[in-house]
Amino acid sequence: MTDRKITLPIHGLPDPTEKKPGWKRKIGRELLSYWINVVYLFFFFGVFTSYRRLVLAEYKIIYLHYGLALFEALILAKVIMIGDILGLARRLQDKPLIVTTLYKTVLFTVWVCVFSALEHVMEGWLHGEGLAAGIYELRGNVYEVLARSLVVLFAFIPFFAFKELGRVLGEGKIAGLFFRRRSAIGSDLVQE
Repeated sequence: MTDRKITLPIHGLPDPTEKKPGWKRKIGRELLSYWINVVYLFFFFGVFTSYRRLVLAEYKIIYLHYGLALFEALILAKVIMIGDILGLARRLQDKPLIVTTLYKTVLFTVWVCVFSALEHVMEGWLHGEGLAAGIYELRGNVYEVLARSLVVLFAFIPFFAFKELGRVLGEGKIAGLFFRRRSAIGSDLVQE
């Protein structure tokens, strides 16, 4: 009998015996991830925009900034994708998932806060009132920016929790749990 060394891959870490995917597959995977992020963020920002529209409608104020919600979703999904590529939380990968989840949540919530502030400044500038008027408008909307950031903070917690869980479990495991029959997944996941 020969002694064979069997190594089992640790989820979240690359398996040295596994063939690396080609560049076409990497690009396809990144594009799919990007568009999943865009859809989640657009639905979230769209719901928040609808909420603002409905609240302001009570005061006879028209608010239809759905285009901004899409634009913000496209930009933030790209920033999240770049953050993943750059490995913003790579040094935290061995920490508990709550640490990496909260780190990414806070980091990208700050980005949303900055984006929201810039949105108000640009709004004043685009209306022909100048950059100073845009900054002045921001001062009047500080509570709105803070409220938006607070809502985004709590929306990002499940978003990054699922992303981190997927990273640890391995590619396709989360989607398999949600979109396949349990009998098809049974051997892939250990059940206690």
